[in-house]
Amino acid sequence: QVQLVESGGGLVQAGGSLRLSCAASGDTVCISAMGWYRQAPGKERELVAAITSGGSRNYADSVKGRFAISRDNAKNTLDLQMNSLKLEDTAVYYCGAEGYGGSYCQYDYWGQGTQVTVSS
Repeated sequence: QVQLVESGGGLVQAGGSLRLSCAASGDTVCISAMGWYRQAPGKERELVAAITSGGSRNYADSVKGRFAISRDNAKNTLDLQMNSLKLEDTAVYYCGAEGYGGSYCQYDYWGQGTQVTVSS
């Protein structure tokens, strides 16, 4: 099993910054790519940013130039630096990991989520 625990959410004014962190533990050898997802009230969960084990990154268009994802494979941590936050960034943010699947690993893992609220 893999456990993902997020931290760093909170309330911030528009234009401000927050840094989210995700710590992975357990069978971390099962983890391939990792990413941050978010779900706003009444909306579907969406990918915010993802990073492969090799460091390739991709971002949702809505956060390009404002958010930066980073990963420390040795420490099994995933971070999301969020700058120039907007009201529409308000959501529950989830840490997710793609697993290798097969008989031992799952195909995906999820954290419990952390609330990010951007106020005007």
